[in-house]
Amino acid sequence: MHVLHLITSTRSFFEQQISVLEDRGIECTVVGVPGEYSADSPRTPLDYLRFYPRVLSHVLSDEYDLVHGHYGLVAPFLLAQPTRPVVLSLWGTDLMSDMGWLRRISRYGARFADATIVPSPAMSRELDAEHVEIPFGIDTELFRPIPREEARNRIGWDTDARVALFPYDRSRDVKDFPRAERVADRADVDLEVRTIDDVPYEEMPYYMNASDVLLVTSTRESGPLVVKEAAACTVPIVSTDVGFVRETIGDVDDCVVGTTDDELAAGLERVLDGARRSNGRDAIDGLGLEAMGDQLLDVYRRVLERPTGTTHRAGVSHEV
Repeated sequence: MHVLHLITSTRSFFEQQISVLEDRGIECTVVGVPGEYSADSPRTPLDYLRFYPRVLSHVLSDEYDLVHGHYGLVAPFLLAQPTRPVVLSLWGTDLMSDMGWLRRISRYGARFADATIVPSPAMSRELDAEHVEIPFGIDTELFRPIPREEARNRIGWDTDARVALFPYDRSRDVKDFPRAERVADRADVDLEVRTIDDVPYEEMPYYMNASDVLLVTSTRESGPLVVKEAAACTVPIVSTDVGFVRETIGDVDDCVVGTTDDELAAGLERVLDGARRSNGRDAIDGLGLEAMGDQLLDVYRRVLERPTGTTHRAGVSHEV
């Protein structure tokens, strides 16, 4: 099977999907929107106009069995190619965007794709088209418990300080860094909030294990995946009730889900008074990369087995 993947930009979880698919014998070709991208300098309409001829040149070559688009922005290009079945994966910041036009494009793509994939229950609740739910897999060999002193020595942190890791760029409004500082100040503990930005993905387990607690104060999330990664490291977590947080860590030792500042501050006090290790690896059982790869391959096979001319049905399905 040869699959053409369309992306706006790559992400670590996307690269993991490609890897596990190739491990299963799937040939994958990735085509991205041309042009340079950064948060301060998004791609231009001209970049997207240049993207469509690239897509057509690939699908008309007759080399591919299906086309898999990743992120709502590629949905128009995914559906405009005339020859191959299509799968659309929505990532979260598309379907749950603050921008109404992006939410509409994502929902439109989901209704007309041959299969649509979302990674979390929070996204599933937002989508009124048939879809399957396939969580992003966690690399439990990479994200694993590491002694805190070893992790701090590696990244150069003081071994005696108590640290709450805020795992985002503090400038992202939806992550609400001011609330993280406010909650940490309110807690009756000596605690420093540290942020990270542009840390290589393979180094993230060291930053997590170097921390006494992961602190998430987001106002909205489709995930966040970082909660599952921290759980795999057995790092305590204090988080707002967003995305799949409660479903993932609601019953995990030394993890707290709260809605008010007082609840979050009390959660910090509680987890820092304990062993500062959770049993989070038990909570993510079944969320590994291998399970994700099997589920993706199953979607591909069902799409290709569908009779020619079968239309996509509106509705909701939880098949995973």
